[in-house]
Amino acid sequence: MAVPKRKKSKSRVRMRKAQWYASIPQTEGQACAECGAPVQPHRVCASCGKYKGRQVVIKEAAE
Repeated sequence: MAVPKRKKSKSRVRMRKAQWYASIPQTEGQACAECGAPVQPHRVCASCGKYKGRQVVIKEAAE
């Protein structure tokens, strides 16, 4: 059975685990075609509720 010859250092373990941490979703360069608000790719626009030019989520007008 394979057994590690030496203990992995904290630095090496943490460098490996750092790859799994969540990153902030990027919205730069992506704008809604209808309202121009920043939006993530392949998601419904949060401000107008449209996706690919059609109304998906009905948004109520702010009073």
